[in-house]
Parts: sequence; C-alpha cells; structure tokens
Amino acid sequence: MSITLPGRKRPRRTRRTAALRDLVAETRVSANALVMPHFVLPDEHGEQPIASMPGISRLGRAELLTQIESDLALGIRTVLLFGVPGPESKGPDAAAAADPQAPVARAVRQIKAAFGDDLTVVTDVCLCAYTDHGHCGLLTADGHVDNDSSLAPLAAMAASHAEAGADLVAPSDMMDGRVAAIRDALDKRGLTETAILAYSAKFASAYYGPFRDAAASAPGQGDRCSYQMDPRNVEEAIREALLDEEEGADLLMVKPALAYLDVIARLRAVTRLPLVAYNVSGEYSAVKAAAAAGWLDERQIVTENLHAICRAGADIVITYHARDAIAGGWI
Repeated sequence: MSITLPGRKRPRRTRRTAALRDLVAETRVSANALVMPHFVLPDEHGEQPIASMPGISRLGRAELLTQIESDLALGIRTVLLFGVPGPESKGPDAAAAADPQAPVARAVRQIKAAFGDDLTVVTDVCLCAYTDHGHCGLLTADGHVDNDSSLAPLAAMAASHAEAGADLVAPSDMMDGRVAAIRDALDKRGLTETAILAYSAKFASAYYGPFRDAAASAPGQGDRCSYQMDPRNVEEAIREALLDEEEGADLLMVKPALAYLDVIARLRAVTRLPLVAYNVSGEYSAVKAAAAAGWLDERQIVTENLHAICRAGADIVITYHARDAIAGGWI
C-alpha cells in the first residue's frame, strides 16, 4: 500500500537533476581557493619523482617555472614553496635557511620575475630542512629544542624570502612567539606589505610521512611532540590560533585537514581572518594508493574531501590534488 505524502514539503525536489543540485549547493570550491605546493631543488635543472607521492616531483627552478606556467593556465594562482637543500647546507644553526641563494629565495626571485602579481607566492618558513638534526628549531646542549634561540633564525629566513619577493611567509615551526618575531623583523626591514600565514594549529600527526620523505626533513632523533600540537586537543588549538592573530598573523591555518574538520569549524567560529586548511601529504597519498588499487574513485573522493574541508569553514585549501582537480573538471 502506498502512502500519500503532504505536497508542501519535499526536499528531494531540488535534488532531481545535476543542474538543480549545483544551483542550490551550499558549499562551492573554486580554483581560486586552492594552493599548489612545490618542492624546490637547489639546482637550476632537475626533476625527481617522489615515490610516496605519485604525481609530485622535486623540481629544479627551470622545471618549476614551466610547471607553474602550465598550472597558472589552468587557474592555479597560488603556490607554496618548500626548499630541499643539499646535505652541505645543513648545520646545527640552520644558517643556510636565511641565505639569499637558498633554494626557495632563488626560486621566488625567478617566479616573481616571470609572473609578477599574476601569481601569489607563499613560502614555508621552518628550520627542519636546514638543521643537521632535522628538528624545526635549534637544539640546546642536552638535545632539547630551544624555543627562544630559534626565533631569530626563523625571522631571518622569513625576511630572506620576503626580500626575494614572497607575497606571504608561512612559519610552520610551531615555536612560541615566532609570528611576532617575524612581523617585527619584516617591519624593521620595511617589508610591511608581506603577509604572514601562520601554521597556527599544526598537530603532531602521522599524516606527514610522505612529506618528510619528499623534503628529507624527518628528525634524526626523537619526535616533534614537544612543539607540534597534541592531536587530542581542540581548545589548545583555538588558543594557539588566537595568539597568532594577536601577534600579527594575517591568515591562520589548521594542519592536517581531514582528521581535524572539527578544529576548522571551531576556529572559523572565533576568527574573522582568512582560514586555511592543509590537505597534507598522507591524506593525498592514501587517496592515490586506494585509487591505484581500484578501491576508491579518485575523482569522487577528492571532490568529497575538498568540499568537506570547505564546508567545515576553510576559505583556502593547500592540496597536492589541486592540479588534478582543476584539470579534470572535478570542481
């Protein structure tokens, strides 16, 4: 026996066709909201595919410019650069991080010369790739990460990137007070227009494994739990982000994204700054591996993930899927 429903309220009416569903969609992801990360080699030429991140390679500056030009034609207008220095550039004081000839600073100059303001360039600011021990700050004699002594080299690294032409510098080290130190250093050099994207709620996550392979930045001893955030905490994440806002951050970030959608939502409710989420390497590689095995439909799962991140409250998503998502018409 069929049941006749009242005719007034039928939510399915606006789900009937794809065009109707698009018309009433509450969450929309555009190319302008996506940031493509890149790993920059110290050489002019080079391409090294990253086995743990299918489709992603470490690139020399020439190959990087070619890739960025192709991506820009697709609509990717923002990049995030990570340096991959050679072993000779690593030391206990991370001095090479602020060298104007370091991989990122050199790449920024060439990118801005080629594309100007058509492309927004964000640079990661962290000492881990430049220390011989792989930690994000300097170490004390007994092997502990020294927060306060790490601030000056971080600020110097950020200033080097800004002087090269970076539009935003993005400290990912999670040292206390580094946003204020960087803002002061930039302002003293007259770099008042350079914005700071703070990795505010960066959790000590197992999802970073492929990235550490790509950037050769895993700590030689110990872990990063004393400075990256405990995955069990959300109130602490809000405190961290609001401190960064007070210190002069222009944008705030939650990293990783998918396992921390609740943190994104909570932070969205308490700040009016642009909110960024980092769809990190482990999240990317897990999707790639499952899709390669035929267990998931890559297009559908990437689309669902990106919409989930934005639905939670992110304005901007850093994702290794950006190129595929735009080129494939997934968003």
